[in-house]
Amino acid sequence: MKTFQGKTAVLTGAASGFGLEVARLAAAQGMNVVMADVQQDALDKAAAEIRGLGAKVLPFRLDVSKAAEVEALGAATVQEFGVPHLVFNNAGVAFGGLIWEHSLKDWEWVVGVNLMGVAHGVRVFTPLMIEAARSNPEYEGHIVNTASMAGLLNSPNMGAYNVTKHAVVSLSETLYQDLHLVTDQVDCSVLCPYFVPTGIHESHRNRPKDSLTGAKPTASQLVAQAMSAKAVTSGKVTAQEVAQKVMNAVRDHQFYIYSHPQALGMVQKRLEDVVMGRNPTDPFEAKPEIGADLRKALRAPQG
Repeated sequence: MKTFQGKTAVLTGAASGFGLEVARLAAAQGMNVVMADVQQDALDKAAAEIRGLGAKVLPFRLDVSKAAEVEALGAATVQEFGVPHLVFNNAGVAFGGLIWEHSLKDWEWVVGVNLMGVAHGVRVFTPLMIEAARSNPEYEGHIVNTASMAGLLNSPNMGAYNVTKHAVVSLSETLYQDLHLVTDQVDCSVLCPYFVPTGIHESHRNRPKDSLTGAKPTASQLVAQAMSAKAVTSGKVTAQEVAQKVMNAVRDHQFYIYSHPQALGMVQKRLEDVVMGRNPTDPFEAKPEIGADLRKALRAPQG
């Protein structure tokens, strides 16, 4: 995308983390900003901040797992600003634990937000963007989907999260290929961050009541929550730095966006396992003490 001035960005998960930081950068570039989030109070505060930067803002409270609500977001965007130029399908939640301990409601919540939220965004906005490109040779559009390094690796005790993030990488790679079959004016990227302080480890604060099981978290789920909180809050790369990488990728038509390119060595080893037919490499071979602590915690007597 050559320029951002006067164009429109739609951002989900816009009240915090990567969404809010991209909103700040979009406003600084002179874009109209559609800010969507599930948490109304945080959304109101974030929208007021972005308006204070001089941007035209449309705040929109929604649950991205609900198809009708994402469709309503698309209609509201077109009515307010026209077809958007940048769509950042960014809303996501974190959830861990041994994969067989996920309840049906756990699966429905995580898949609904992390995967179907992206799928709904692609389904709603891509046809609008393609049609805009067909009717205007000057139109430029770009879709960015937030996955994770967990979409390229398979860390243990993070089952549902890994599954959804792998699916988002696959969805995005397919979207890239499909777009290039039909247009040169709409492109896409996938964001694969590692541990960045964004607040995602507190995802449970916005979990809908009807998705709760009423059961106490299992030991593995408590361990996953503690490890995730420690890893995320200790991250040295900031959400602002990642947001700048997102905007740079949109400008430069870069597909893969990494917050921690140094982690790609683990991705390479996983792909070598696949190609060579090896059993999966121990993810803790570089830091065996972490694996030992995790095994000890999960094998301890319960009750």
